[in-house]
Amino acid sequence: MPDDKHDRIHERHRPPIQLDKSRELVLVAPPMRSNVNLSRIVRAASCCGVTRIVACGNPKIDPKIARDGIDQVKLEVRRSMPPALQTLKKDGFQIVGLEQTNDSVCIYEYPFIRRTALVIGHERHGITDDCLPLLDAAVEIPVYGMPFSYNAATATSMALYEFCRQFPNG
Repeated sequence: MPDDKHDRIHERHRPPIQLDKSRELVLVAPPMRSNVNLSRIVRAASCCGVTRIVACGNPKIDPKIARDGIDQVKLEVRRSMPPALQTLKKDGFQIVGLEQTNDSVCIYEYPFIRRTALVIGHERHGITDDCLPLLDAAVEIPVYGMPFSYNAATATSMALYEFCRQFPNG
């Protein structure tokens, strides 16, 4: 005879948590070398309730990787990042770079605000020199081994998690 309690513990795919309000976090991505990274970022963003990504260059999303996220996240394509960041700043977003700089703050100690544009660095080159001066802050994720930085999609997922931890209801 099956144990009802045991069966309930092992149910899969609980429904998404309903947010009290929409997330005001916007991700800003440079032209990526790998469409896999951007597709993974779309999927993670959707899981976190993020509905807007500004992607520069000629982004392509692999629907097999992004899965349902491709239908949940609006992808806004821009030719270059600096004008997109200037527009977001004018619209009241705090521009936060996910980058290791000489004055970056550990992401676990950084108090995000709800209206944040999180700038993702390029897989090899990080955030470009023309974008660094546009940042209001830079946050970094501690690295405890080699190589010196995380993959762009992995780092973005970690940053999304920290943002959601600080704003669990939206």
